[in-house]
Amino acid sequence: MELSPITLLPARERVASALREAILSHKLEAGRELTLKEAAQMLGVSVTPIREAFQQLTQEGLIELRPNRGAVILGVDARMIREHYELRAILEREAAMAASRSGANLSRVRNAFDHARRALERHDSQEYGNFNQAFHMEIWEAAGNRKIKQLLSQLWNGLSMGHKVTREDYAQISMAEHAQIMEALERRDEKGSGELMDRHIRRSMENILTHLAPQQK
Repeated sequence: MELSPITLLPARERVASALREAILSHKLEAGRELTLKEAAQMLGVSVTPIREAFQQLTQEGLIELRPNRGAVILGVDARMIREHYELRAILEREAAMAASRSGANLSRVRNAFDHARRALERHDSQEYGNFNQAFHMEIWEAAGNRKIKQLLSQLWNGLSMGHKVTREDYAQISMAEHAQIMEALERRDEKGSGELMDRHIRRSMENILTHLAPQQK
């Protein structure tokens, strides 16, 4: 079967997502100063989407802007992580349920899912990250609620890998969960779609929490 191109988040959202994931997983530690130029070099993008992402992350309380010096990482604790993922779970669950009950065309969701499956068959776990994003995005689109899609785009943080878990192992776990969600969506199982998506997001939350010291949990 021929696969169609997939749609990804705008550059500013992808940059914010990459930085958000790095902060949530403590790859960027609290107190670290990060300039626009340094962040742009790290992510291989221009300074413009970095500047826009910095503004967004400032509003979320993840960084603090420093005049003429970029930003300083404020870091996160377990409560902030739980609040972030609990909000995502509520919105993602509703999006999956809405996509099931609306009779929406799910062909683009299936296309993103098949792209992801092909990536894993090639053992391309790096590329899987793009298709993981596309799978979720197409569900938000199918839900038909523009506000939910906007909020989820602003909350997206990429692959929520646990401490000392390989990228390929994580992709396999994620893909197995996506397969269950895809089946429920195509059955138009509203309750099942919502419950499976909720479980998927909350499992991601527990993965990210493994990056925190035990006493912080």
